[in-house]
Amino acid sequence: MTSSARRGPYICGIDAAMDVVSGKWKSLILWELDTYGVRRFGELKRGLPGVSEKMLIQHLREMEQDGLIHRQVYGEVPPKVEYSLTEDGRSLNAALAPLGAWGTARAERLTADGSLAVA
Repeated sequence: MTSSARRGPYICGIDAAMDVVSGKWKSLILWELDTYGVRRFGELKRGLPGVSEKMLIQHLREMEQDGLIHRQVYGEVPPKVEYSLTEDGRSLNAALAPLGAWGTARAERLTADGSLAVA
């Protein structure tokens, strides 16, 4: 059994996967980096309306520790930091694609029958 730095032992593969994507913004950060490639912090923040700076920093740190993203720091003034997906991040994003397709279909179905208001 494998254990997480943030949690106890895993009981199954889904548990291990959910540990690294837990939190509202992690899957959206993966999507943003997969869609647009290398991004700076400000670009990520603008691409994720509603995320607080604190939450984005926290999730980026956790995702870097989990090996999902790479943080490149350039020795410049002002400081320049870029984020990109690692191979694990790309493979996790690909694994989440069917879940995204399911969510899109569900939202369309709920919108069509009036159960979901259109924003």
